[in-house]
Amino acid sequence: MLLATDLDGTFLAGDPTKRRQLYQLISLHPEIELVFVTGRGLETVLPLLSDPTIPTPQYLICDVGATVVDGETLQAIQPLQAEIEQHWPGEHKIEEVMADYAEIVRQDVPQERRCSFYCEQEAVTQDVYAIAEQLNCDVLYSAGRYLDFLPRGVNKGSTLKRLVDHLGLDATDILVAGDTLNDLSMCQQGFSSVCVGRSEPGLLEATKDFVNVYHAKESGCGGILEALAKLEFLTAKSIKARTENSYEPGKSDLVIVYHRLPLEEYEENNVVKQRQPKSPNGIIPTLLSFFGDGKKGSWVAWSTFDDSYQGYQARSPIDEENYPNLTVSKITLSQEEVDIFYKRFSKEAFWPTLHTFWEQASFREDHWQVFLKINRRFAEQTAAEAAENAVVWIHDYNLWMVPAFLREMRPDLTIAFFHHTYFPSADVFNVLPWRKDIVGSLLQCDFIGFHIPRQSENFLDVAQGVMPITVKEKQNCAPRFLTYGCAVGMDEMATKIEVNGRTITLGALPVGLDLKRVKQTIEKKNFQEKVAKFKSDLDGKKIILSVERLDYTKGILPRLEAFELLLAQHPELISKVTLVTVCVPAAKEMLIYRELQSQIEQTVGRINGRFAKIGWTPVQFFFRAFPFEELVAYYAAADIMWITPLRDGLNLVAKEFVAAQGMTDGNGVLVLSEFAGAAAELRGALLTNPHDPHDLVNTCFQALTMDEAEAHNRMREAFQVVEHYDIDAWGREFLETVEAI
Repeated sequence: MLLATDLDGTFLAGDPTKRRQLYQLISLHPEIELVFVTGRGLETVLPLLSDPTIPTPQYLICDVGATVVDGETLQAIQPLQAEIEQHWPGEHKIEEVMADYAEIVRQDVPQERRCSFYCEQEAVTQDVYAIAEQLNCDVLYSAGRYLDFLPRGVNKGSTLKRLVDHLGLDATDILVAGDTLNDLSMCQQGFSSVCVGRSEPGLLEATKDFVNVYHAKESGCGGILEALAKLEFLTAKSIKARTENSYEPGKSDLVIVYHRLPLEEYEENNVVKQRQPKSPNGIIPTLLSFFGDGKKGSWVAWSTFDDSYQGYQARSPIDEENYPNLTVSKITLSQEEVDIFYKRFSKEAFWPTLHTFWEQASFREDHWQVFLKINRRFAEQTAAEAAENAVVWIHDYNLWMVPAFLREMRPDLTIAFFHHTYFPSADVFNVLPWRKDIVGSLLQCDFIGFHIPRQSENFLDVAQGVMPITVKEKQNCAPRFLTYGCAVGMDEMATKIEVNGRTITLGALPVGLDLKRVKQTIEKKNFQEKVAKFKSDLDGKKIILSVERLDYTKGILPRLEAFELLLAQHPELISKVTLVTVCVPAAKEMLIYRELQSQIEQTVGRINGRFAKIGWTPVQFFFRAFPFEELVAYYAAADIMWITPLRDGLNLVAKEFVAAQGMTDGNGVLVLSEFAGAAAELRGALLTNPHDPHDLVNTCFQALTMDEAEAHNRMREAFQVVEHYDIDAWGREFLETVEAI
């Protein structure tokens, strides 16, 4: 069958439960084709196509019948559109003629082959009809307010009839739904029709004697469902059967959805075993801590093992002693799926775009399909784990599409999302071929969190380009964040928005540091010996330290070149300062970093060859990962921490340095890129522009020559922030915000 439905007051109206029921009925059953027949212009219908909860129509009839396009490609249906075009005189001719009628005001809405005005009933005089006749147009007045000039013979009903004939459909397989006089022309074509509850009285009066028209009691989607059963397109029993939720609620009150397992799996003699991670991500222990009070929960993540291995369990406890009610629920991915989904697509398409290096991105539709497939599997697993009305907490861009799938499967859930990486402005993000799908998915969340206000506002800017959004609440960013003091500062941010009748909370919650882990490292017996050895190895030279992964976003090359310029401009520093760079290699499958590695190695060789002297090497470059205990010792020993990413979501290394210095009462200086998220939070840091080599040099020199008292005061100021807003505070604030929703 084909359902041809008006939008406002009809397909987009009614009880939310009935809407979900009808949308699900259409989405799950391809034998039901859908046509939107609306007075809206095509441009204002496009946002609906980005909402994953609304089924995509096969065809769109817009502008009260003056526009007819394919719902998937948005290409005009020919020859229907060309025939309509022949009867249209053009909007400017109509505007010129109507300019003398002050009481008739042009609507400032997008439209094509249609000219719309606001006016009272009495303004629609015989003169208006005479003008329309002269211009070969029809006039349509509806809802006591809207006056439309349309091409002669064109209306919703005539265009729908032409489309049905064009497609060769049987008229008995058509159901029309509407609620205003604009929809009368559809009922007049002889199709089975429904006037949904609360329809315009004029429509009900005009159709009261039509044998093909059913007047429903329920409004909006409820009226359509009522008509489907009453007019015997589907039985009430089959509608119920086809729309019942196939996902029975699980038992978990809180479900964490993260690509990483909170434990380490390994294989011995074809037997899968698990153990605590050797170097856990600081976020993981914090997320685990929320289950320490006996709360029933699940952690959904991927595994590369399956039941072909002995001992493998798809669902297993994490730590029965500390978290007796927490289960890890695994999604098995093949190594090829991991490589495409994470190591290639996420890192080659999304990562460069998010960090404003879109020209280095590679967009492949086949990889996107793998991404969708895996996100759906995460959603399905989450739907099966979550208890009724549970909270689901999804993490980062690898799982962007989970909210879209999950909202349809389990509309009862509260869905929260935290974006750990940088979120760029609209002019960058909009290069993504799938931006509308991604934004539509994220807008299914109840809460969306980012590190800093700038990233949240960037997301809002992107979203406003996809669909109409109303900002309901705002708040000042100060004093928590810098406003005009850095490149990523903001003075005000939106905290509540409304989209399609749903309220979404936005938040800026920079991830904190696991201070206990740093403290435990510093309190170990041999820690001071490590610090002393590091200093003695460099023979009393001032230490500039940088620590990062191998990545073009980290600004490694520009910083090395700035160090070379620093030595050239300040020869008095030669033999007195050493740059120690710890660069963690990328996974061998990530081919995009090979050229960068080669360039870095050549630059280090050039600097050392140019400036090195007996007993002194300007750059000590370590291309390997260091144990955390050793890194903390480096942090404590360093005079300057030089962190200059070209773009970064936050940068926890900066916080680790501040924590190590603060806990050892050090006077180290943090030189931090103003394009790192942490720059909006860490007061006391010296901010630098990593895109300006002279600023990099000058700021580093300022740090090297800074008065000890100023350095001490700056570090104390930064440490107060890190100490107060630690990882536990981050987690508590996030969950408290979600619980308030």
